[in-house]
Amino acid sequence: MIDHNKLTFGDIGKIVTYTDGIGAKVFGRIKSWNDRWVFVVYKCDGDWVHFLQYTAAATRPIDLEFTDTKKQDPDITRFDLIDFD
Repeated sequence: MIDHNKLTFGDIGKIVTYTDGIGAKVFGRIKSWNDRWVFVVYKCDGDWVHFLQYTAAATRPIDLEFTDTKKQDPDITRFDLIDFD
């Protein structure tokens, strides 16, 4: 579970894993959050460098975990740095 009350600007772009406990795990990147939801981009045609330009899905924080970058879909980790300034 991700504690959305502890998220910071530095968490934007971090890779998370969604699981509802019964289905397959899905990787995505954090785009934003509010007091109830974490907004995650799950699909962007492999264009992860520009994930901020894609629509994010409202996801319950209880269904998300930060992901070890060595155990995830290699397509989502094709870049290491994003300039958010």
